[in-house]
Amino acid sequence: MIANNDRHCSRLSAVKQVSAVFALGCALAACGKKEEAAPAAPEQAAPSASAPAANAGNAVSAKVSALSVEQLREAARKAYAENRLYAPAEDNAVEYYLALREKAPADAVASSALTDLLPMTVIATEQSIGREDFSEAQRLSALIERADPQHPAMARLKAAIASAQQAVTKRAEQEKLTAEDQVRKQAELEKQRLAQQQQQQQQAAQQLAAQQAAERQAATRAAEQRAAEQRAAEQRPAPTAAAPERPAPTPTAPSAPAAAASDLRAVSTPAPRYPPDALRAGTSGEVQVEFTVGTDGSVTAARVVRANPPRVFDREAVNAVRKWRFQPVPAPVTTRRTIGFNPGG
Repeated sequence: MIANNDRHCSRLSAVKQVSAVFALGCALAACGKKEEAAPAAPEQAAPSASAPAANAGNAVSAKVSALSVEQLREAARKAYAENRLYAPAEDNAVEYYLALREKAPADAVASSALTDLLPMTVIATEQSIGREDFSEAQRLSALIERADPQHPAMARLKAAIASAQQAVTKRAEQEKLTAEDQVRKQAELEKQRLAQQQQQQQQAAQQLAAQQAAERQAATRAAEQRAAEQRAAEQRPAPTAAAPERPAPTPTAPSAPAAAASDLRAVSTPAPRYPPDALRAGTSGEVQVEFTVGTDGSVTAARVVRANPPRVFDREAVNAVRKWRFQPVPAPVTTRRTIGFNPGG
């Protein structure tokens, strides 16, 4: 309900701005009957002193920056869930996560979310340039620059905005647009922007949800397959056939002593990758993995013994253990290790 009110207020503000411009246009038209008509202004007016052009320094509004860390985290989560990914201004996920990252640099959820949202913001910037909505294009490009000053698209976007503005100014001088034409075009731009942004954000949210669902399904299938293999191994009957009469033992060379878990000396134990869904949700947990180390020090087998919560971190824990390396041992060693997952660690 709050998000709907915000969007309603945003649209109402836009309508008021258009009405004010239209009234000004009518006044100019009335004066033109008595005086010689002046040349029409360019299609995109230069920003006024009270509304400076958007840049990386003011990309995040003072209203958003004033929120606390917990308020930013909750507002960002809500905007993300309601598909307000990069618009409207002062009430979108990108601004909230930027402010959250600056106040809590160690917050992994903010960094992960910005990584997912920046490609969509780049596309929205390009589309704003295409419909000649330069104020929105500058706002979006400022958000991108604030998130990643070295983003590979920054130079291209800035050049495209400047080039398009020059082209519009030149065309406006050639066409001599009237004040009424400018008002109508501005209103149409606002209408197109709101409709296009709403549709784009819904589509982007659907794509993210589908990707996350596919990852969860893959993790569930892998866990079910491991569980089935474990049940099959437990149900496999032990051999009961009587052993044949053994001949008298003959002297043999002494065998290598059995190796124990205490003989293992780790060489490389890379940490597991944190599942993106669990990281964004702030989910923590642990997985106990049983694995076998071969004589050359590599892990030859690994399986999940216990997981809390189940089927969330299993795959990443097993993948990490399979990459572990130890010093060579005289005989294979099977042991267990518990791996913890903490989004704030």
